[in-house]
Amino acid sequence: MAGLNLNSLKPEEFSKIINSFDTILTDCDGVLWFQNDPVENAANVMNAFLNSGKKIFYVTNNGTKTRDELVDKCKKLHFTATTDNILCTSYLTAKYLQDMNFKKKVYIIGSPAIAKELDKVGIQHTGVGPDPVVGPLNCELIKPDADIGAVVVGFDEHFSVIKMLKAATYLNDKNVKFIGTNTDERFPTSNKMIIPGTGSFVRCIETCSERKATIMGKPAPYVSSLLSTQYKIDPKRTLMIGDRANTDILLGKRCGFKTLMVLTGVNSIDDINTWKKSSSNDDKELIPDYYTSTIGDLLPHISIKK
Repeated sequence: MAGLNLNSLKPEEFSKIINSFDTILTDCDGVLWFQNDPVENAANVMNAFLNSGKKIFYVTNNGTKTRDELVDKCKKLHFTATTDNILCTSYLTAKYLQDMNFKKKVYIIGSPAIAKELDKVGIQHTGVGPDPVVGPLNCELIKPDADIGAVVVGFDEHFSVIKMLKAATYLNDKNVKFIGTNTDERFPTSNKMIIPGTGSFVRCIETCSERKATIMGKPAPYVSSLLSTQYKIDPKRTLMIGDRANTDILLGKRCGFKTLMVLTGVNSIDDINTWKKSSSNDDKELIPDYYTSTIGDLLPHISIKK
């Protein structure tokens, strides 16, 4: 059944599969929208799922926005959303630290969104923004803050050697927690430019600190455990929709969800066919249960409650 093209089914078979789920998890970038441009009928699909009585969650590795900011974006693009059904890595980071009753200060390599989510749960922080080197690089550039109890690494447009130096210095203390928002490698924006993903920054700090980060985003298990404990979802009746196999599909496979890949984003039908032919178990794990061209293909097959 793995790698089944939903559009190859009879309409009633397609509808039966889509309507067999109580909970819908979906990635955002590449599935629902591209920056500020929505995928055709994506909002109609997600709103139809809600109107059919299903739980929906927007599950994104994007740590550059807060939940409130993502709600605003959803509303502008005509998706029905509240903070309660948005799980982004800036929020997951704050939630993770709050749940462990963290009382110290966080050194952030990342966006203001992480700082805002930490503010909401009363956790102090430092590090957001530019941190230029003034003069030659030497040990006097850093005066360690004894209150730092965690280093969080996300996407940071101001990433620098001095930030690496500070993070590695703090992490030399094994009692300091090390958190990465996600491990996405890169973001292709055109044939001429590749934007390094958060995973590039996380791996850099892992290398210089000789530590491994605890990851918040897909496919790491924290988001799944939160959905299970806080929202009581049934994995067997949950569908994960995504465009990136090594985050979205892998999360679903590891958590017992069914998986649906849309071909509007990172991975393609050629990738699926390559994984099917591969003898590698790692490659086999990337194959979705189902695939379709775009999330808009689902719209005719969602049964709305009367």
